[in-house]
Amino acid sequence: MKTYLVGGAVRDQLLNFPVKERDWVVVGATPEQMLAKGFKAVGKDFPVFLHPETHDEYALARTERKTAPGYKGFAVHADPKITLEEDLIRRDLTINAMAMTPDGQLIDPYHGQQDLQAKKLRHISPAFSEDPVRVLRVARFLARYAHLGFSIAQETLELMQKMVNNGEINSLVSERVWAETKKALSEQTPSAYFSALKECGALAVIFPEIQQLFGVPQPAKYHPEIDTGVHCMLALDQAVLLSPDPVVRFATLTHDLGKGVTPKEKWPSHRGHEKAGLPILKKLCARLRVPNHYSRLAAKVMEYHTHCHRIFELRPGTIVDMLMALGAFKANHDLQNFVLASEADAKGRAGLEKNPYPQADFVLAAQQAAANIDSSEIMQRNLPGPEIGQAIRELRIKAVKALKNSL
Repeated sequence: MKTYLVGGAVRDQLLNFPVKERDWVVVGATPEQMLAKGFKAVGKDFPVFLHPETHDEYALARTERKTAPGYKGFAVHADPKITLEEDLIRRDLTINAMAMTPDGQLIDPYHGQQDLQAKKLRHISPAFSEDPVRVLRVARFLARYAHLGFSIAQETLELMQKMVNNGEINSLVSERVWAETKKALSEQTPSAYFSALKECGALAVIFPEIQQLFGVPQPAKYHPEIDTGVHCMLALDQAVLLSPDPVVRFATLTHDLGKGVTPKEKWPSHRGHEKAGLPILKKLCARLRVPNHYSRLAAKVMEYHTHCHRIFELRPGTIVDMLMALGAFKANHDLQNFVLASEADAKGRAGLEKNPYPQADFVLAAQQAAANIDSSEIMQRNLPGPEIGQAIRELRIKAVKALKNSL
């Protein structure tokens, strides 16, 4: 019975990345032997155990055989006779198929260290094409390591394209798509995830709403990059610089979905795209089962980001109504995230990345001014409910007007 550190822990250790979790493979053992040593069985589909002290995952060496379409269509076989090399070859990429002995000796039968040095994401065997989730995983690893200069090996990209063309990608379920997308949005270069999916053709299948933004022109005066899809990737890059929160990044990614349905005869203008995108966003979030706190912020940013850009031109009443619509006077409001996503949109334009965005500070200051009004006198008047709301609104408008006049 031998144990080996495997997968991401080995890869990230060699890259000098922080190791978040450690997974182990056990060769030459049975489930009964693991239980006898105090391990706790947790695997449903194959034998996985938790270490009694460290709670690291220990999986028995296993092989897989494709039995049906999709990522669940596998028969798993675990046996004490299965070798480490047989276990490793079923993994997706060479850089994920390295192992290390407890004393630090590297075992690398599929040249993962060589690909790490070459900065290549390369599949191990043709079996890669049996699991459509691997297309998403490669794209996500690119999002994690693109800043180091990593790229997808040409033969792997071609295999991913083949998986899209033969329909294997169509069997992906929404939970897995969202799980990988959420992880990608938390990486250093999430735009690389969507670019990789676009390059292999998967974006059109998984995110058709984003795919249709590419090739849609915008006015060069405001968008020197012109292409709406390119703009959304640039804005996503800016969101990364402004916030580590994947919720902000998702809202930035989707803010211009309405431009994808502008009639061609109206290009490059996109009047009304803010509201036109709302049903598209709703459909995307329902299909992928996106959590509500993601979809809520995304809808706010989509509908009101242009209000934020034009905040200095808006009347005080319009500003107060916008803040009301954004829920900015509620206890747990997310106005800070709203202005971050709006700023990412403003800066996500070719050559405008360094431009200041004073609108963010003003929106937050307007919320503070409007929230800090003294409404005690109104409450003493015994007004009907609607009239109380209107009176408070008037006080808030007055406060915002005073703020504007002080600039």
